[in-house]
Amino acid sequence: MEKADYSDYELVWHDEFDKDGRPDPAKWNYEHGFVRNKEEQWYQPENARCEDGMLIIEGKKEKHANPHYDPAGKNWQTTRKEADYTSASLTTRGKFSWLYGRFEIRARFSPREGMWPAFWTMGVKEGWPMCGEIDIMEYYQSTYLANLCWASPKKHVGKWSTTYTPLKWLQERHADWADSFHVFRMDWDEKEVRLYADDILLNRTPLDNTVNAVYKEVANPFRQPHFIILNLAMGATGGDLNKLPLPQKYEIDYVRIYQKKDSPHKGTIPYRTEKKKDAPVELSRLQKALDE
Repeated sequence: MEKADYSDYELVWHDEFDKDGRPDPAKWNYEHGFVRNKEEQWYQPENARCEDGMLIIEGKKEKHANPHYDPAGKNWQTTRKEADYTSASLTTRGKFSWLYGRFEIRARFSPREGMWPAFWTMGVKEGWPMCGEIDIMEYYQSTYLANLCWASPKKHVGKWSTTYTPLKWLQERHADWADSFHVFRMDWDEKEVRLYADDILLNRTPLDNTVNAVYKEVANPFRQPHFIILNLAMGATGGDLNKLPLPQKYEIDYVRIYQKKDSPHKGTIPYRTEKKKDAPVELSRLQKALDE
């Protein structure tokens, strides 16, 4: 256990989700439609709401027509006529990012097969995996993952620093783990990234070796600002949805970003439109599972 010490930190951004209704549009954007990993859900803003001081992302069994449907299409996002499930994915991409700090979420969900919730970050420059990816919390099929990913020599294939923590191992230490809220935390500085679940260190990755094998602008993607993503994916690597009672909720009490009081990088970085934008991110978390 490594209990967090906040004495040297300052809160620079947060959302407590205290106002009922839709999440604060000044803080959050949304992903839409079929996005990545051949997941089953259609992402839409309607599946996210604030209620009783919580952000609730709800996964539902309901059909949604695919407006981009093309039976002769060249990728899975167009050849699917409709989705049988819906969910939501919120992101600060296009609004805010941060360079180093302590990123925290207090959240609860039912750790069942078919669920694939996550709290993660991506770098603001480069496409995946050159942009860098940090999975502060990711769960699927009775396992919690804490990951970093950057570019390998092979196009669209990431190099990973990954730890797998079985749900059973956590339940042996906390009998009510599956029914409780937990704090998932990242401590990130110039030297390393450390990922925790309730002060239990799951992954420590030094940043000296997290260098992209190929890149355009960013050699080390963990020495650039990152934005955050909150999503509930369903199916695919998440498991068999026929075994999952629906609807299911991913409940988030808060998201908080702290930075060291004396850090030269302190502060939330507003989004600025650039002349040349990176290509849309379609590959990401657990692409490694598809590559293996």
